[in-house]
Amino acid sequence: MSNLERTLSIIKPDAVERNLSENIKSIFSKNNLSVLDSKKLHISKDEAAEFYKVHQSKPFYDQLCSYLSSGPIEVMILEGKNAITKNRELMGATDPKNAKEGTIRKLYGISIDKNSVHGSDSPDNAKAEINFFFRK
Repeated sequence: MSNLERTLSIIKPDAVERNLSENIKSIFSKNNLSVLDSKKLHISKDEAAEFYKVHQSKPFYDQLCSYLSSGPIEVMILEGKNAITKNRELMGATDPKNAKEGTIRKLYGISIDKNSVHGSDSPDNAKAEINFFFRK
């Protein structure tokens, strides 16, 4: 079995605003993750609340929803061997200060809130998150 997986990646408003989409996509492609589909959109706070509902009970939930809906985002379906784990390794720690050198968040993240990218954290969430943005 090849462990070919799909995962959702979001280039968040801070990175879209700074025109970093192509730089970030090139990091994925250099690491054998293919962008199967992508689109740029601006979601409402209600849509962000629905997307992040797994974090509903956390203190940062409202801020997270406000931030994700604050400007255009780019959502992508990434595919590759162990794509979920690989994408999370490429993103780096949530707080850019703690992210390893060379990771997307170390390179481009501004703060723990404005950390440039989101990636699914499990196969179930990957499926749900892809369906959220790419309902066919």
